[in-house]
Amino acid sequence: MRTPGDDGDLTLGFLYAEGIIAAAADVGSVAHCGHPGEEGYGNVVEVVPGAGAVLRLERVEASRRGTLTTAACGVCGRRTIDDLMDACAALPPGPILSRGAVLAAVASLREVQGTFARTGGTHAAAAHDAAGRRLFSREDVGRHNAVDKVVGALLREGRLGQAASVPGRPALLVVSGRASFEMVQKAARAGIPILASVSAPTTLAVDLAQAAGVTLAGFARGETLNVYTHPARITV
Repeated sequence: MRTPGDDGDLTLGFLYAEGIIAAAADVGSVAHCGHPGEEGYGNVVEVVPGAGAVLRLERVEASRRGTLTTAACGVCGRRTIDDLMDACAALPPGPILSRGAVLAAVASLREVQGTFARTGGTHAAAAHDAAGRRLFSREDVGRHNAVDKVVGALLREGRLGQAASVPGRPALLVVSGRASFEMVQKAARAGIPILASVSAPTTLAVDLAQAAGVTLAGFARGETLNVYTHPARITV
């Protein structure tokens, strides 16, 4: 279940979060199957590996999702939480952002929620650099999809991983809705050290954030927020 649009970024972000690809170069092309006008066109995507790329397809089996892998599923169907913990290496310290910068980034999320303003039925996510500049934002009916679309855009533009080639790496990911375990997983996998949500985190999200070295903030509204893990990255 997803909102059509930015399907290439959704695909890249999902594959990256799952550990199936490690860089944008691992993918040669992403394209919708079929032809415009055909029934169902736009709902199936074909991913062709890049030249010489070795995709980590064993990650699909390790995810314990059975025969169907779905971006909106999150932790559903996985046998153990440990499978995900093993895939998230702890992030190093830094950078440091002010509380005001984090709150401003969360508040500015409404500026990019045009679909939500019309329907009240979508979520949004946005990535900001350490200077507070918004890098990418996406809306989607699914919270996980919005994050995957942002991560995919960051990956496509060379802003993630050791092979990052564009200045302005993401330091902060802001999301609407609650901060779930899957949101922390995606942030950790993308190397984004701070995750801030307008709503509550789950207990599993706090546990994973602590283990993965992610600063997790919730209830970021108005002038206040709660910081649950690794508070050194947010100054008063």
